[in-house]
Amino acid sequence: MTSAVSAPSATPTSPARGLVCRACGAEYPLAAQHACYECFGPLEVAYDQAALARVTRADIESGPQNIWRYAALLPTGQDPAQRVTLNPGMTPLVAAPALASAIGLQAPLYVKDDSANPTHSFKDRVVSVALTAARGLGFNRFACASTGNLANSVAAHAARVGAPSIVFIPYDLEQGKVITTAVYGGDLVAIEGSYDDVNRLCGELVETDEFEDTAFVNVNVRPFYAEGSKTLGYEVAEQLGWRIPAQVVIPMASGELLTKIDKAFSELVEIGLATAPADGWTVFGAQSEGCNPIATALHRGTDEIIPVKPTGIAKSLNIGDPAAGAYAIEAVRRTGGWMDYANDEEIRAGIRLLAETTGVFAETAGGTTVAVLQKLVAAGKLDPSKETVVYNTGEGLKTIDAVAEQVGPTYQIKPSLRGAREAGLLG
Repeated sequence: MTSAVSAPSATPTSPARGLVCRACGAEYPLAAQHACYECFGPLEVAYDQAALARVTRADIESGPQNIWRYAALLPTGQDPAQRVTLNPGMTPLVAAPALASAIGLQAPLYVKDDSANPTHSFKDRVVSVALTAARGLGFNRFACASTGNLANSVAAHAARVGAPSIVFIPYDLEQGKVITTAVYGGDLVAIEGSYDDVNRLCGELVETDEFEDTAFVNVNVRPFYAEGSKTLGYEVAEQLGWRIPAQVVIPMASGELLTKIDKAFSELVEIGLATAPADGWTVFGAQSEGCNPIATALHRGTDEIIPVKPTGIAKSLNIGDPAAGAYAIEAVRRTGGWMDYANDEEIRAGIRLLAETTGVFAETAGGTTVAVLQKLVAAGKLDPSKETVVYNTGEGLKTIDAVAEQVGPTYQIKPSLRGAREAGLLG
């Protein structure tokens, strides 16, 4: 739960004041600790609200074109020289009128396309924040349990700063994600089991003497890691002219991304940086049918998340025992939203629909989100007359096998005008 490494004092410009338990409210200093000693609940970063309130739009807009423009709202990274980062962020917010028309939306629809990050997923955001905190806490090796994208990012960040890395993945990941991790030269450990098996092992390793100098971004420095997701909320609000969209649809694995985007919106409104719709914003969650414990709990009207054994093509969402599932349900209920899930064929169709209408090629998580968006509209859960943002969290080239058998050359011809004419290309 914690580490032998002690926390230094927070820098004078950091707004973070400590860690707080999301379950019982117990408070702790900023340290490499992720679970509460009192109730074993998850910890998150707590802030000095007066410090946050001093941040202005002008401060942010004068910053770099990456996540560190929001450094005054984050727990670490205020000193550029101490950052462990590939400088992700400020990814495109793509207007999607053709996609909106195809699924029956009248109001503007946008795709927040995080495939434009350095390792082509939103994980660069969380890793940059987590490893910057880890460096400040004295760690000298970086690690993670991953379904693929996180492994890519940790290995790349470690390579950038010349630090050793060791990342743990399920043995049956997509080859594209294996290669785009191994290429950075760190240690890559394939585990004969599911992601939940991988995560459980990492939770045990972090307590050993051999790993006391190792920062597992989603274990012992998880509170800092999770805060990086907030930048996806900050950016959308800024890109919309400092206002919160009426509706957002977010893919869910652990559920933490959804909770942190919602948290970001709340923070911006509370400190006066952004305006919210008159009746607030609504949060929707998307899972795959092969791994849908959070959505299933919501559909059953309970907060109890029953772990599942993941299946299906959306491997980046395959967390069968999601740590933040109950908190995601709370956010969805509080905002009046809903969750749904899509099967493999619907996910493939979602990938193709997004590509054909926006020019964005998403990995399976993005296909899941688009497929669920369609279902929400068809079921009357999502209001077609309200502005909506959907999140694409990764690059389609990483999961190319998902649609490889469905797409290919439209024609194959001889290299001549006769060949073109016979194929019908010349009328």
